[in-house]
Amino acid sequence: MPDPSEYRPAPGSIPTAPGVYRFRDPHGRVVYVGKAKNLRSRLSNYFQPLGALHPRTRLMVTTAASVEWTVVRNEVEALVLEHTWIKEYDPRFNVVFKDDKSYPFLAVTMNEKYPRMQVMRGERKKGVRYFGPYAKPWAIRETVDTLLTVLPVRTCAPAVFSKAQRQDRPCLLGYIDKCAAPCVGRVSEEEHRELADKVCQVLAGNAKPLIRELKQTMEGASAREDFEVAARARDRLRALT
Repeated sequence: MPDPSEYRPAPGSIPTAPGVYRFRDPHGRVVYVGKAKNLRSRLSNYFQPLGALHPRTRLMVTTAASVEWTVVRNEVEALVLEHTWIKEYDPRFNVVFKDDKSYPFLAVTMNEKYPRMQVMRGERKKGVRYFGPYAKPWAIRETVDTLLTVLPVRTCAPAVFSKAQRQDRPCLLGYIDKCAAPCVGRVSEEEHRELADKVCQVLAGNAKPLIRELKQTMEGASAREDFEVAARARDRLRALT
């Protein structure tokens, strides 16, 4: 039985960046895949004294013989890569997606006039873009929170949206700039759909066009001394990189 202390990474060798990690057994087979906001912090949890670990975690680390990681730019990329690797390697210690309907998806309702991003389960609906499934709903919600900082697409239910329209007052997310508030006309239908398209692009693993656009916005705003717009673009860029 492998001893985790024999393959524990050297102190300081694990980056503090977000990323995805793989544990492999002595034959090189991937036995577990995970994601982390901070790789060093997360991986250190696996190398505690064996008696302090959950029985399933203890079995995993004593089955594994090595660990490796890939650094990514943000939590969204980590979630996408984690799901890709779980599907590719089918690790024995990860949740097995025998029935995708049992697990949550991150969905964008492109079939609606004002598309919304939400966590969904069950049967797929026509015109809705699905990403996943994922084993950890909390991880999806963390990703949604990050995305809304950059792409404040609608997330509210139809009843909430209709109420905001009637009252001509956005919900809390609209006030804290985590929703573009199409309900009160802050953005047009076309502008909001463009936001939803960009969300789908990022969730599909292609954030480069958005990063390029934000850099251009930041540089252009700085050149004309519009520092408020430049700072907003800078903050959104940091969330993605």
